[in-house]
Amino acid sequence: MDDKTIGNGSEEVRIGFFICHCGSNIAGTIDVEAVADYVRTLPNVVVSSDYKYTCSVAGQDMIVEDILKYKLNRVVVAACSPLLHEKTFRAATQRGGINPFFFHMVNIREHGSWVHQDRALATQKAMDMARGAIARVKFHKALEKRREPVRQSVLVVGGGIAGIHAALTMANAGKKVYLVEREPTIGGHMAMFDKTFPTLDCAACILTPKMSEVGSHPNIVLWSYSEVTEIKGYVGNYDVTVKRKPRYIKEDLCVGCLDCIDHCVFKTGNTDDEFNQNLSKRKPVYIPFAQAVPRLVAIDPAACTHLNGGKCEQSCATACDRQAIDFEQKETFEHIGVGAVIVATGFKPFDAHRKPLYGYGRFPDVYTALEVERLVCSSGPTGGDVVLKDGSKPKSVGIIHCVGSRDHQTNRWCSRVCCMYSLKLAHLLKEHTDAEIYNFYIDIRTPGKGYEEFYERLQEEGNHFIRGRVGDITDVPIIPEEEGRMIVRVEDSLAGFVRRIPVDMVVLATGLEPREDASEIRRRFNISCSSEGFFLERHPKLAPVSTTTDGVFLAGCCQGPKDIPDTVAQAGAAAAESLVLLDVGYVEMEPMTAFVTEKYCSGCKTCLPLCPFSAISRDEEKGVAVINPVLCKGCGTCVAACPSGAITQNLFEDRQIFAEIEELLVHA
Repeated sequence: MDDKTIGNGSEEVRIGFFICHCGSNIAGTIDVEAVADYVRTLPNVVVSSDYKYTCSVAGQDMIVEDILKYKLNRVVVAACSPLLHEKTFRAATQRGGINPFFFHMVNIREHGSWVHQDRALATQKAMDMARGAIARVKFHKALEKRREPVRQSVLVVGGGIAGIHAALTMANAGKKVYLVEREPTIGGHMAMFDKTFPTLDCAACILTPKMSEVGSHPNIVLWSYSEVTEIKGYVGNYDVTVKRKPRYIKEDLCVGCLDCIDHCVFKTGNTDDEFNQNLSKRKPVYIPFAQAVPRLVAIDPAACTHLNGGKCEQSCATACDRQAIDFEQKETFEHIGVGAVIVATGFKPFDAHRKPLYGYGRFPDVYTALEVERLVCSSGPTGGDVVLKDGSKPKSVGIIHCVGSRDHQTNRWCSRVCCMYSLKLAHLLKEHTDAEIYNFYIDIRTPGKGYEEFYERLQEEGNHFIRGRVGDITDVPIIPEEEGRMIVRVEDSLAGFVRRIPVDMVVLATGLEPREDASEIRRRFNISCSSEGFFLERHPKLAPVSTTTDGVFLAGCCQGPKDIPDTVAQAGAAAAESLVLLDVGYVEMEPMTAFVTEKYCSGCKTCLPLCPFSAISRDEEKGVAVINPVLCKGCGTCVAACPSGAITQNLFEDRQIFAEIEELLVHA
C-alpha cells in the first residue's frame, strides 16, 4: 500500500501539525519554530504551524480554518497533557468536519519542556515525538461514541451535613434520591456540636431543619442504620444492594413516642452513649438525641438482656400500644438502580490515646475537643454545665492545638478546622466557666471569611496564646501552686524558654482522619485513595468532586479535612455534577475500548481475572472471551496479557504503536 493512502482506503492522508508555545511553559525550553519547520518536511504533512496559545479560541479557529483550507484529514497537536486539552482539540477537529479520532496529541510540556533543561536536547526530543505521532496518526480509524441511557435517581452514601445538602439539592430539583446512613440517625458530627465558628450560630438550629426536611421530602428515600454492601454496573446504570440492619422496631408502626424507653427494665442507662462521646450512659432501647431523624428508637442487641438470651420482662414491648417492637427482626436487603453516586462518608477524629504524653485516658480531666463540644452543649450529658470529674468548675483550661495533625509521628497533614474550633471552644469555655484559657499552638491558621476577625476577638477577650508544641502533661509538682493540678510543659518559641503551666482541665484539639473502613469503601465503589487515606478526586483543580470512576462523586471530609462551609459547597458541587449527568439523559461512552477477535481467542480465561473493571466475561457456548464496551475503560491490561493476541484496543492497535515506536527510535 502506498504511504500516502495508508489508513482510509484510497484516500490520500493529509496531516496538519500544530505546536503550542503555551506562553513560555513550552517555548521557554523548546524551540517550537524549529520543530514546526522540521515537521513540515515529513511525509503527508500538508501544513505545520506554531501558535502561542493553541487551546485558545483563536488557536482552535486556526485549526478549523486550516482543515478546510488544506483539506486535512488528520490533525496532530503538540502541546500540554491530553488530560487537559485532548477533548478541546478533538472538538475543534470535529468542527472542521473530520472524525475527532483522526486527531492525536503529543505531550511536549510534561514529557518535554518541564522535565528538561538543555534546550537543544529538549527540541530534538520534541521533534522525535512529533515524528512518531505523524507516523501513528496515519493508521487512525474513524470511531464513534456510544450513548447509554441514564437512570433518573441518585444514591447518597452518608447522612452528615454533606450528604444532607447533596440529597436536598437533588431532591428539590425533582430527582429521586436514596440517602443511606450507617447510624440510626442522620446528622453526622455536626449534630454533636454546640455552636459553629465564626458566627457562633447554634449548630442544631442550622442542622435540624435540614434533617427534618430530608425526613419528610417526597423525593428522598431515607435508609438509616443501613450500609451499601455491593455496587455493580457503570455510569448511568448502577445496581446497588443496601443492607438494612435490624432496629428491632417496625418502622412503619413506630411514632417516636419513646414510651418503650421509659418502661425499659433498666431504670438508668447501662451502656456508654456514643452520641455523648461515652460521657454518659443510655438504655438498651434508645434514640440517639432528641432531634434525631428519623425519629425512631433502636434496640442495641449488645446491651439488651432479652436479645442476649437473658430473662427479661420485655416491658418495653408491653408498653408499646402499637406493637412496634419486634425482637425477631432480621437484616434485610434492598436492591435499587441509580444513575449516579455521591460518597459523603465523612471522617474519624484522631484517637488521642495515640499521644500518651498528653495524658488522655490517664488523667480524668483531659478531654478531646468533641467531648468538650458535648459538655458545653445544653443537650449534653451535663446540661451545658462544664465541670471536672470531681464536680468542681475549672479555674484554668489548656487547649492543645494540632493533636494528630502536622505531626510526623502521627499525621503530617493540617486538619484545617482545629485552629478555628479551638478558638470557638476557648470562647465557650470562658463563657461557661470564666476560667483562664491557654491556647498552645504551632501556628494559628484562620483562612476563611470572618475567621481572622474571630481570632482577634478571642485575643481581646483575654485568652492566652503560647506558641510552641506541648512536650507532655504531668501531675508531678515542683512548686506549691502546682499541687493537685496538671502541668502542661511547653517550649515557648517566642519567649525562648520552657514553661510549666498548671491547669485544671486540658482539651486536645484532635485532627481529622479517614474512617477506618475507607479502604473497604474505596474498593466497593472502585475509587482511589490519596497517600493519607482520604478519597482521591480526579483532578485537584479541574475535577475536585469527580473520581476516576465515572458517575461517582465525592463530598465533604471523606475527600479531605474541611470546615462546614467548604463541605456544603462541595456537596452542592457534587449534586450539580450528578444533576448534569441525569438531566442530559444519556452518557457518551469513549470508543477507546478493547474488543476480541473471536477466531483468534482460545478461551484460556487469562484475561477474566485481570480486568479491574469486571468488563470481561466468557461466552460458554462459543468458548471465547467477551468484553462489555460499556464497562471497559481502555486500560489495556487484557490486550497486553492475551497470549494469543486476540484482544485489540481502539486507538492502540499494534500497527499504530509500532509505527510510532519505529519513528521515535530512528536516531537511537
